[in-house]
Amino acid sequence: MKINFIYSADSLSSVEKKETKKAIKNITSVLLKEEKTEPELISFIFCDDRMIREYNSKYLGHDFETDIITFYDKDDEGITEGELLISLDTVRANSVRYGTEFYSELFRVAVHGLLHLCGYNDKTGTERKIIKAKEDYYLNKLNNAGKNI
Repeated sequence: MKINFIYSADSLSSVEKKETKKAIKNITSVLLKEEKTEPELISFIFCDDRMIREYNSKYLGHDFETDIITFYDKDDEGITEGELLISLDTVRANSVRYGTEFYSELFRVAVHGLLHLCGYNDKTGTERKIIKAKEDYYLNKLNNAGKNI
């Protein structure tokens, strides 16, 4: 599996990009292996609120910002490619709103998007509880294993 990192928003320093890349690769590897999902390519696209609002409106019909949008291609064998579009502006705002560290919020959002690639949804209350529990599970597992997050 190949993982791409694309930065359209210039809001992370080169050191932050390096650390973020390392942690997200760890998250991706553990989660996809355990969930038995093997896409050929995953692209993490870090953007601003303007860009994610455009995508949210164009592709989902929602005229507002969000922290993440997950797109994917699949065939009969499962997900072949995934794109996780992450608004760093919204992640920052949510970290303040929820009283969390920026990187904790960023990694939670990345896990959330990866779980969508694995088939989890969050449209109903029950689905939201399940995906939230999975987020907590993977973040705790990775934190306890000392995986740099």
